[in-house]
Amino acid sequence: MATLQMHESEIESLVASIPRDLLIDGKWVPALAGRTFETIDPTTETVITWVAEGSAEDIDRAVVAARRALDNPNWSAIAPQERTRLLLRIADLIEANAEKFAILETLDNGMPISTARGFAHGAAACFRYYAGWPTKMHGDTNPSAPNVFNYTRREPIGVCGLIIPWNVPLSAAALKIAPALACGNTVILKPAEQTPLSSLLLGQLILDAGVPPGVVNIVNGFGESAGAALSNHPHIDKIAFTGSTSVGKQILRASSGNLKRVTLELGGKSPNVIFPDANLEAAVAASLNGFCQMAGQMCIASSRIFVHEAIHDAFVEKLTEQARLISIGNPFLPETRMGPLVSHEQLERVAAYFAIGADEGAIVRTGGKRHGQVGYFVEPTIFTDVSNHMRIAKEEIFGPVTSVLTFRDEDDAVFQGNDNDYGLAAAVWTNDIGKAHRVAHRLKAGTVWINTYLMASHMSPFGGYKQSGIGREMGAASLDAYTQIKSVFAQL
Repeated sequence: MATLQMHESEIESLVASIPRDLLIDGKWVPALAGRTFETIDPTTETVITWVAEGSAEDIDRAVVAARRALDNPNWSAIAPQERTRLLLRIADLIEANAEKFAILETLDNGMPISTARGFAHGAAACFRYYAGWPTKMHGDTNPSAPNVFNYTRREPIGVCGLIIPWNVPLSAAALKIAPALACGNTVILKPAEQTPLSSLLLGQLILDAGVPPGVVNIVNGFGESAGAALSNHPHIDKIAFTGSTSVGKQILRASSGNLKRVTLELGGKSPNVIFPDANLEAAVAASLNGFCQMAGQMCIASSRIFVHEAIHDAFVEKLTEQARLISIGNPFLPETRMGPLVSHEQLERVAAYFAIGADEGAIVRTGGKRHGQVGYFVEPTIFTDVSNHMRIAKEEIFGPVTSVLTFRDEDDAVFQGNDNDYGLAAAVWTNDIGKAHRVAHRLKAGTVWINTYLMASHMSPFGGYKQSGIGREMGAASLDAYTQIKSVFAQL
């Protein structure tokens, strides 16, 4: 079962030690129907373990527990400082178990172990960041008549359904649970069925930290059953979802039943614009990492690279040369830079775009094939001779695939960059600071990088324009996603 033989016994012991049931009302319980499902190691295509498969009935149980916990003084009436202490305890426990999280993420998702370690420490940092907020969320005293006292206060939204993706499971769980708890909400987390293991370990650590029963519930299961039940449930006050745009639209429709608050972090097709005066070596390195990090399974992937026509050939030559040097293979090995895709389904999806690109007339400069016979590996793939109307340039592929397009001038770069349904991220490469900021202002994206790529901070809001989502996560902006404002008027 293990990916790396020398770690086989340690990995098996770790997997055996984590819960595999549902976390409801502070207890680990089997699914009511008794069903389980397997989670697969994408490196070896073998079964790691089986976990409980929650259904609509299990979601109901979790909602009842979360609603009861929301009104319980053990949670609703604790001082802000105590919420801070709880979040800090969770952060410390994540840090102490960072290597366990890294192993589970690599085993379940296929990301390189070095990347998984970074995400584990990042999850701890996320809880520490939000630990600072409970004592700093305040309302305002508004100007009013002498005989009136008018003020506002921030209050929790209520019971929050959190649905996370498989590409960065621990990070996504932290980015939703931490602000929700900081604001005093209770939550039901639905991990992606492909990667439930890190969420289950996180649930155990949350219990160990002393979070009251029912405040955090975790229901494993499939999107069409557990996820749909969560989205449609009349006693869920908010849904926070990260995933595909098509599923995000379904969730938005489902929210109309009781007018749930909704935040959606959805797909992307990020334009990465490279001007002739850019540092070519730096742009090549960052662009390559931008579509090969996490095997390209990122909503912010550098999947549309717009290169000025004057430097197109030189850029493509360097990018192709570097892509062919990427080490693909066992994600537990320190030298591995790119692991497998997460599932056989994802492998088939990405491979289908190799044929789509060829049929559209694009040229494969490198890649375009599966790598090896075992594991869901594909080669880094670069398409050239691509136009912006082609499917490979319009649709989110979610694999290590990029399209290189050309542009004439600043206006052309902005027009082509914005000519897409998505607007999650973008990048500009130039040594002209005025041009950099002009283009950054004109690109319709929630995040724009200048002379860098994939940079993020828990202090900076993240989200998308257009069909890349609704609302923002991270930073102070996330407080609006997990609180509601009440106005109070007192006659004096």
